[in-house]
Amino acid sequence: MLNISPNKIFIAEDSESLYVFKLLRTPPSGRKVAKWMLGIILLFVLAMFLPWQQSIKGYGALSALTPEDRPQKVYPVVPGQIVEWYVEEGQQVKKGDPLVKLSEVKDYFFDPQLLTRLNEQYTAQTDGIKDLGSKANALGRQADALSEGMRLSIMQAENKVKQLAFKVLIDSADLEAAKVAQQNAAMQYEREKELFTKGLTPKIELENKTLKSQETSAKLNSAENKLATTKNEYINTLLDISAKKAEYLDKIAKSESELGSTRAYINENKTKAYKMQTEIANLEARQDFYVIRAPQDGIVVRSMKAGLGEVIKEGEVLLTVMPTNPRLAVELYVQAIDLPLLQKGTPVRLQFDGWPALVFSGWSGASLGTFAGRIEVIDRVNSYENKYRVLVVEDKHTETDVSWPKQLRIGSGVYGWAMLNEVSVWFELWRQLNAFPPLMENLGLDKEGNKKYGDSNKDANESKKSKKE
Repeated sequence: MLNISPNKIFIAEDSESLYVFKLLRTPPSGRKVAKWMLGIILLFVLAMFLPWQQSIKGYGALSALTPEDRPQKVYPVVPGQIVEWYVEEGQQVKKGDPLVKLSEVKDYFFDPQLLTRLNEQYTAQTDGIKDLGSKANALGRQADALSEGMRLSIMQAENKVKQLAFKVLIDSADLEAAKVAQQNAAMQYEREKELFTKGLTPKIELENKTLKSQETSAKLNSAENKLATTKNEYINTLLDISAKKAEYLDKIAKSESELGSTRAYINENKTKAYKMQTEIANLEARQDFYVIRAPQDGIVVRSMKAGLGEVIKEGEVLLTVMPTNPRLAVELYVQAIDLPLLQKGTPVRLQFDGWPALVFSGWSGASLGTFAGRIEVIDRVNSYENKYRVLVVEDKHTETDVSWPKQLRIGSGVYGWAMLNEVSVWFELWRQLNAFPPLMENLGLDKEGNKKYGDSNKDANESKKSKKE
């Protein structure tokens, strides 16, 4: 091969015809495969630099944004027996339309005159309360009259005490005067007796002095007795004040005790009257609950009870009403590890069950049959299998986006992809192989920090206004 040997290698001119040389030559098909492989590798390398939009996928079902737009289960407030149906499944109803009529199943409410009898009992109870109120007022006036009588009696007795005090002073002065007169009469009697003994005065004068001395002694005894009587009367009057006060206080206490008992009895009767009034109000309200009415405009979609004569308990589901024109929203469930990457306003692409679609999660522009949405609500607690629920509403932020199909029904399955940042394909593969999370940025906001896709609260208010109209 190097041509350095003196010996020449003989090569036949027709070496092409030799089988060995044919085996050493690269076949044409191998060269074609090599070219195809090289082209595929070049395409793969070029594809690694294509843009790829990161996304978070989730699966859920179609629902409504507000609780009032979701299917409403109708419950009877009172137990009863079904006696008449006013609607059938699939029928459109308005708010307040009768749905079902019930009859009573409790024996306490069987009496058709129960409400009338309760009203009569309540009237009798209130009349008794009025009579007791009149008695309480009379007892109050009686207590006031006793208090006033005690005050007047005490004042009268006190005035009498003052009069007796003056009379004691007068009687004391009369007693002193009687003592002086008795002393003077005794002295005159002694002098007259001495003169009579000496024969200087007649006997009649002595007898006169004796009579006068006896009269003054009698007057002295009378004055002493009168003073003692006045003092005793004075003391008795003082004692009479305390006795009258004690007597009146006893009467007042009895009157006030009876007044308190009457008032307590009035309060007891008022409590009974309030209970009767509550029972009457409950009975009147109960009669309205025998006819179950539609809670809002909607369509009767399911009945849990069939036929007539079935007994239903309070709180047991009777039927379901689907509100008309609900504002639809998609309930998507995402992993807890992806939740920090989502926020209100993040765009979402949706695929509804029953609507065929060709989905490229990394190239949303190349996907067919998907619909646009944005995240409106993110739950703060996990909902199902440690996943978190997000609510997605319709959001047409580009001209190519179409409205959600009108044929959608609440409860149908939905696949969703929350669209995140745009990266290269090689970076996404590298991230997936290393189990790194997607890039976290302020998704759904422009450079100034404003929402790209509009105000969700404003859209909700406009939707409610249009629904009312």
